Amino acid sequence: MKFHEMNEQEIASALRTDFTEGLDEKEVKRRREQHGYNALAEGEKQSALLLFFSQFKDFMVLVLLAATLISGLLGEMVDAIAIIAIVLVNGILGFFQERKAEKSLDALKELSAPQVHVLRDREWIKIPSKEVVPGDILKFTSGDRIGADIRLIESWSLEIEESALTGESVPVQKSTTPLRIPNPGLGDMENMGFMGTMVTRGSGTGVVVATGMKTAMGQIADLLQTAEAQETPLQRRLEQLGKILITAALFLTLLVVGIGVLQGHDLYTMFLAGVSLAVAAIPEGLPAIVTVALSLGVQRMIRKNAIVRKLPAVETLGCASVICSDKTGTMTQNKMTVTHLWSGSKTWRVDGGGYSPTGLFFHQDKSIDPQSEKSLQQLLTFGMLCNHAEMVEKEGEYTIDGDPTEGALLVAAMKAGFNKKSLLEQFEIVNEFPFDSKRKMMSMIVKDKTGRKFAVVKGAPDVLIGLSDSILWEERQQRLTKELTAKVQGAIDELAGNALRTIAIAFKPIPQGTVILHENEAEKELTFIGLQGMIDPPRPEVKTAVKECRDAGIKTVMITGDHVITAKAIAKQLGILTKDSKVIEGKALTEMSVSELEDIVDDVSVFARVSPEHKLKIVKALQNRGHIVAMTGDGVNDAPAIKAADIGVAMGITGTDVAKEASSLVLLDDNFATIKAAIKEGRNIYENIRKFIRYLLASNVGEILVMLFAMILGLPLPLVPIQILWVNLVTDGLPAMALGLDQPEDDVMKRNPRHPKEGVFSRGLGWKVVSRGFLIGLVTLIAFMVVYKRNPDELIYAQTIAFTTLVMAQLIHVFDCRSEKSIFARNPFGNKYLVWAVISSLVLVLGVIYSPVLQPIFHTVPILPTDWLLIIGLSAVPTFLLAGTFFARKTKRNMI
Repeated sequence: MKFHEMNEQEIASALRTDFTEGLDEKEVKRRREQHGYNALAEGEKQSALLLFFSQFKDFMVLVLLAATLISGLLGEMVDAIAIIAIVLVNGILGFFQERKAEKSLDALKELSAPQVHVLRDREWIKIPSKEVVPGDILKFTSGDRIGADIRLIESWSLEIEESALTGESVPVQKSTTPLRIPNPGLGDMENMGFMGTMVTRGSGTGVVVATGMKTAMGQIADLLQTAEAQETPLQRRLEQLGKILITAALFLTLLVVGIGVLQGHDLYTMFLAGVSLAVAAIPEGLPAIVTVALSLGVQRMIRKNAIVRKLPAVETLGCASVICSDKTGTMTQNKMTVTHLWSGSKTWRVDGGGYSPTGLFFHQDKSIDPQSEKSLQQLLTFGMLCNHAEMVEKEGEYTIDGDPTEGALLVAAMKAGFNKKSLLEQFEIVNEFPFDSKRKMMSMIVKDKTGRKFAVVKGAPDVLIGLSDSILWEERQQRLTKELTAKVQGAIDELAGNALRTIAIAFKPIPQGTVILHENEAEKELTFIGLQGMIDPPRPEVKTAVKECRDAGIKTVMITGDHVITAKAIAKQLGILTKDSKVIEGKALTEMSVSELEDIVDDVSVFARVSPEHKLKIVKALQNRGHIVAMTGDGVNDAPAIKAADIGVAMGITGTDVAKEASSLVLLDDNFATIKAAIKEGRNIYENIRKFIRYLLASNVGEILVMLFAMILGLPLPLVPIQILWVNLVTDGLPAMALGLDQPEDDVMKRNPRHPKEGVFSRGLGWKVVSRGFLIGLVTLIAFMVVYKRNPDELIYAQTIAFTTLVMAQLIHVFDCRSEKSIFARNPFGNKYLVWAVISSLVLVLGVIYSPVLQPIFHTVPILPTDWLLIIGLSAVPTFLLAGTFFARKTKRNMI
């Protein structure tokens, strides 16, 4: 039912309730059975045990577990234990990350009012909000949270802050008048109150029209339950990589077993060789190293004021192509600020941001003393007098206690050097007529030290101009003519065109002995002083961040519940809205399907007056166009879209718990500019992951080819399975982790975002893996053959030489992996962690070779000093042979 369109009699009839008596207990019980408790339903939760076991359903992990079983059956218990340890560590890390992720509905429930005042059997009683039913009559006052969706039936200067639902930063002035607007948005329903919103001013009563999941908050909860969390690009790429490696492993295993059997080797030996090749093909340490690299990236991002809640999503920002950002509190300061003042044909501009009471006044770009101009002085002081807001300073931070609009007027006067305490010493407040949404104004009767009385009035400009018969014009009081009225209206239109919310100030001298008993007596025959124009200003650093994102190929889209004029003005100031981009309002979005929106979504930069359903539709349309979407926001209304986006970003200071719990990333400083730093970090993390994938796979290709070529040539196995596992988990592991700490290259924020479908082996990575891997395998086989041919009776010594050559070739190759170009493109020793990791790996290898305790386990023997020359010479070939060709090409280009 459209309760916002009904009058009181129609509402009472539709809900079968009495506004003076309320419901009786029998009727309450019947309705509770029909509608249930006024609480948000919870989605089905996964048990901790199932969540833990779900960590092991990845395809690559399942194959590794199968390899573990085979190794155990073949008696290779060391291999089996090592693989299980890696898989368990990875699973435990993933479990603890995801355990924290699904608290959105719990946070939503916290926003429901715990207690409400309800009329039952003619008595006002206090009950838990969950016991409210449709038809109940509620009353509330400033500071109360609305306990259900209500239709207002009484309103006394009532204002409700609804930004968590609508995104609008200014509290909404409420009335009881039926609305005739077709399909109004939540922000337009001035005669409704919604569950979870806060009364900031006045008081009122209302009848409950919806409870639980049928409320606006409940509809968001339902969206949050049904919104699907997106698989990150990194997860998709690793899954793709895993399938490639598994296919390669199975093929090579069958190939080696087949060749060996054909050459006369027994089946058991060949099966053992096949398993060792499968172990070589699958980088067992890759999941653990990816997890560790992401965790290290998380620590760096915390230092940049960004907390990552879901590890795989860290790198997603690095390939984001669109950032959908809420306006209020994200791109703006969420602090109403007076920026322009107008009085008597003059316009002044005020600078200074936030609630800090410091700022300069300008007229025609020239700084002026605001206390030297009478009309400006009156405009500011009367705005401060007719005002309940108070300034609060704590540790150098300024906040406003009271209505944000009144706070803006207070700060503007303080910037001019006026002090409210001093002002109240000069003027005594005699009486007050509070703001009323029907009158759209408030007034105070004040008396100065000489005993003269004035009515000071502030309110909607169009209302005050209609009640004025004179005006301060060019420092003199003049009769308000049609021509002057037109000029005032022109000033109002000009300020509104700049998206400023305008408040008019007027006054009226009260003759001696006159007693003002009613607002109608005070608020007529006024002298119009002027206008104060205010706005929730953009954060100063956001414009630069938007530009840097554009340079990085990332489009910024503003999505707000605010009015279209305000949204357009802020978007223009920030450089989001250009001459080629479009603006769409929520009404138009309602009539569009997702597929229709897809056709135009790439051309739209601003979405205004949107609902939670609209935000979800926008995110899906962008995703369907192939974009990787980051959605930022702070309110309950943002949570479903935050969860559905490829990466959700919530504000840490102003953000609701709901938004934070639905997000992947939380900004500690609520600063849009921090997103840019997070994008840079995300891009670097992905590049670092590519580096160690390149390193690990080139190493594994080398191991595979050593084994394969040896079988084809009819040679014994150059490496035993435990040596392969040692190389994969230990020797490869430490340098790979150190690559995850590498600093970003200089041009990381000058590249376009990666395409969502870009494969792991794009940009020449596949060729680098194969070419380096081929050479690593070739030099390892040559070292083995040289030593084995020299003395065929010392197979273990030849295997030790092959093992050491393989390790040394990989440790030299890791420095080449720091750059997409060549080892010469960056300082090889620029990553100190990598230098120490290589030294540590070298020490571990020497321990395996020369320690009597470890030699039997790893099938090694000490290497003669003369053979070290052979090992080092061959190990350097894969890196420097190909790096030399790059250096030669670069020198040739420079000469040309």
